[in-house]
Amino acid sequence: MASAATLSSADAEKLSKLQSAVAALNQISENEKYGFINLVSRYLSGEAQHIEWSKIQTPTDEVVVPYDSVAPPPEDPAKIRELLDKLVVLKLNGGLGTTMGCTGPKSVIEVRNGLTFLDLIVQQIEDLNSKYECKVPLVLMNSFNTHDDTLKIIEKYSNSSVEIHTFNQSQYPRFVFEDFMPLPSKGHTGKDGWYPPGHGDVFPSLKNGGKLDLFLSQGKEYVFIANSDNLGAIVDLKILHHLIQNKNEYCMEVTPKTLADVKGGTLISYEGKVQLLEIAQVPDEHVNEFKSIEKFKIFNTNNLWVNLNAIKRLVEADALKMEIIPNPKEVDGIKVLQLETAAGAAIRFFDNAIGINVPRSRFLPVKATSDLLLVQSDLYNLEGGFVIRNKVRANPANPSIELGPEFKKVGDFLKRFKSIPSIVELDSLKVSGDVWFGAGVTLKGKVTISAKVGTKLEIPDGAVIENKEINEPENI
Repeated sequence: MASAATLSSADAEKLSKLQSAVAALNQISENEKYGFINLVSRYLSGEAQHIEWSKIQTPTDEVVVPYDSVAPPPEDPAKIRELLDKLVVLKLNGGLGTTMGCTGPKSVIEVRNGLTFLDLIVQQIEDLNSKYECKVPLVLMNSFNTHDDTLKIIEKYSNSSVEIHTFNQSQYPRFVFEDFMPLPSKGHTGKDGWYPPGHGDVFPSLKNGGKLDLFLSQGKEYVFIANSDNLGAIVDLKILHHLIQNKNEYCMEVTPKTLADVKGGTLISYEGKVQLLEIAQVPDEHVNEFKSIEKFKIFNTNNLWVNLNAIKRLVEADALKMEIIPNPKEVDGIKVLQLETAAGAAIRFFDNAIGINVPRSRFLPVKATSDLLLVQSDLYNLEGGFVIRNKVRANPANPSIELGPEFKKVGDFLKRFKSIPSIVELDSLKVSGDVWFGAGVTLKGKVTISAKVGTKLEIPDGAVIENKEINEPENI
């Protein structure tokens, strides 16, 4: 914790008052209170690492290993079982589906053929376990927002061969900007007084929830952490084998940037260590350089492989001091602050940490209905629990898709398509206004469809639209 000496007397007083108020909050554990005060103390001391732009170096292939240069895993099924017996799969399951107009955890949005993210994840691990006669467990890190719902939802997998564990990430109080007092101390007793402090919290929470020691006692060595909405984040034996062979404590999967990813964090070599550089850390005069695909060619997929013993060592030593992300919010007109950290930023604290530059197929996140359109279309096939790209498409890049606000919520999106169009030969699609799609529509090349204000534009069943701008039925 930042010593009082590093704080001004005004800040030290703020912290002391906050500490007394937090001590009285009985909704959270002592571990959570300690973690929260520690975070605020670090924030007040302004200990953020200052990046000297001239010291940034492009990582070598030893630090960010090209996927194609990674040796294949052993072919002997018994040896593969040995590898998998050391693995735990952890999905970050703290997010709600609110941005897509859904209630409950985002992982229960139906992705394809009536199956949710969680259904597919369970199927993938079932497949792995039956193929190699092993018992890879699935762990879900929930937040207080998703915990109760998730416990009900996973009951449906009670007959599954997959052992499912859950634990909660920390629950911290939002604090009022003006007087640095926790919002729950001011009568905000509902959920909006609290927040989950970002996925950097996965490491202490894994320990505090007892799961870390449990898995270590079972002989597990590595955890594969990924967002539950990334359909490309499947267990990769080649990566697991490489990490065990080379004793890498931490591995971040990165992939080449496209113009859609210019804001994503990137890996750099800095003062002899590999570390994550996020756009928020970049001085204003270098932001355009950061976004350029020429200099910073890769970005973080948030698929992370981490050694469990190393997590235990660093959490117990309180050594994971990731960059703090201040996230200002407003609750009932009151300006509040929540402080967060990201799991990717932990890379610089682990020994022998690397990145692996993986194929784009390992990064298939569903953040909006435009992504849902991609994965529900003929651009992908569902094979077992795996979403596999259709080989018929020649272009390695996915089409860019922009849907207007009428399509933002999943319910509205589904209503507006009688069936999902064929987009195997599509380059880009822009849709705006009150547009409705019939069944069996095919879109090719560059397509723009915009309904005039106050008019409904219906694309008829079976229409084939190629390289067209459409704003009235006559254009079709």
